[in-house]
Amino acid sequence: MTNIDHDRLFKELLTTFFVEFLALFLPEMLPYLEPTSITFLDKEVFTDVTVGDRYETDLLAQVQFQGQPSFFLIHVENQATAQAEFGKRMFRYFAWLYEKYDYPVYPIVVFSYDQPRVPAPSEFTVAFPDFAVLSFSYRVIQLNQLHWRDFLSQPNPIATALMAKMQIAPAERPRVKAECLRLLVTLRLDPARMQLISGFVDTYLKLTPEEETAFTLEVGQIEPSAQERVMEIVTSWMERGIEQGREQGIEQGLEQGRREGKLSLMLRLLTRIVGTPSPSVETRIRGLTEAQMSS
Repeated sequence: MTNIDHDRLFKELLTTFFVEFLALFLPEMLPYLEPTSITFLDKEVFTDVTVGDRYETDLLAQVQFQGQPSFFLIHVENQATAQAEFGKRMFRYFAWLYEKYDYPVYPIVVFSYDQPRVPAPSEFTVAFPDFAVLSFSYRVIQLNQLHWRDFLSQPNPIATALMAKMQIAPAERPRVKAECLRLLVTLRLDPARMQLISGFVDTYLKLTPEEETAFTLEVGQIEPSAQERVMEIVTSWMERGIEQGREQGIEQGLEQGRREGKLSLMLRLLTRIVGTPSPSVETRIRGLTEAQMSS
C-alpha cells in the first residue's frame, strides 16, 4: 500500500474519537480524567543533534485530573512500520515532554503495521549487571495481535474503524469490510464522522475484483434495516472514485474500467440477492454507471 499518510489518518481518527479510543483500549483511565477538559496540543518537533534525526509527536493531549486542578499529558504515537529500538524513541519523547511541560506523561503506542506479528516490546531499560538504572514502560496497542471478531459486539466507532487493521484471514477480508459498515450504520453518527470511518475502512481494506464480488454477497446478508444505508456508503465510495478519476484525466484508463465493471456487477448481484433496491439507491447506481459509460 503506497502513498498513504498513515500518521494523518490515525491522528484524524483518534482526535475525533479520543474518549472512545480510551474507553475501548484503556478504560481504567476514564475514572480519573475529566473528558470535557481534553485539549489537543500542537505537535512537538525534536531534533537529535547527535545523529541529525528529526522527530515529531503524533498526538499530544492535555487532560485534567477529575476533581483536581492538576493536569497530565497523554502522548499517543502511531507506528505504521516496525522499527528497531522504538522504545528508546518513546523514552526520549517522554523526557522531552516531561521537561517542557512538567506534567505527568501517559505514553501510548498504536502499532498498526501488518508484519511482524510477534508481540512488540512495551518498555525500554538501561541496566548494568549490578544496577538497574532505568525501566521505562509505555502502553502498547498492537493491532495485528487483536482479532476482529472480538470487537464485533463493541458499539464503538474506534472498534468499527480499527477492525480493518486487526488480524484478518485472507478469505475473511470481504466479510470484515461488510461487518465494519454494518456496525457503522448502527452507531447513528453524523455524516462527517461516518465518512471519516468509512473512508478509513476503505483505505485499509482495498479489495480485489474477486473480493468485491464476495463483499457484495456479504452486504446482501445484512439485515434490511441497515442494508440500504450500507449501500449508500458503498455508492458514495464509487462517486468519489469516479470524481477522482475525472480530476486526474484517466476516465478511459484501466482502473476506471475496473470500476465500471464493479458498478454493473454490484447492481446485478444486489438485485439477484436482495430483490429490487430502493428507488433512490437504484437511481444512484444506474446513474453512476451511465455517466461512467458516457464519459
